[in-house]
Amino acid sequence: MSLNDTLSQPAVRAFVAAVNACDRDALWATLTPDASMTDDEKEHNLVEWAEREIFTSHPRMDVEWESADGLSLRARYHNDIWGDLSSAWTFTLTDGKISHFAAGPA
Repeated sequence: MSLNDTLSQPAVRAFVAAVNACDRDALWATLTPDASMTDDEKEHNLVEWAEREIFTSHPRMDVEWESADGLSLRARYHNDIWGDLSSAWTFTLTDGKISHFAAGPA
């Protein structure tokens, strides 16, 4: 059962919705101007990563678990590059926007 619509952190909920809608404007609106990210504990250029892993790969993120503070998720993630996988996501917020997120295997 997906928790996508009931996530407790508004920025994280908006991030998941933007990923699933493949909506560039909505995704960038969830992030601080200097946001950063890691994938499998490696730093990536956020714009390049998002283009490859989200905007051109038909993603779907279905949240299965949310931490008590709403800043960590476990989700089924699907895209045209990797297929289906269980993923872990952690978010750091600054002034209500995501300033860093980390993705990796769950």
